[in-house]
Amino acid sequence: MDVRVDPKLLELLVCPLTKGRLTYDAKAGELISEKAKLAYPIRDGIPIMLVSEAREIKD
Repeated sequence: MDVRVDPKLLELLVCPLTKGRLTYDAKAGELISEKAKLAYPIRDGIPIMLVSEAREIKD
């Protein structure tokens, strides 16, 4: 997939659930919240920061 997102935008974004830091997974095109165990999708270069749209990360 390899989605591009503005690095400055990534610095500003936090998990809406935990308010914690997010990690960018370019290969999957997702922003990862380790604390909430959620992966937020990026569609057309736009992070979708809705918990209802996030994918649950299984251990």
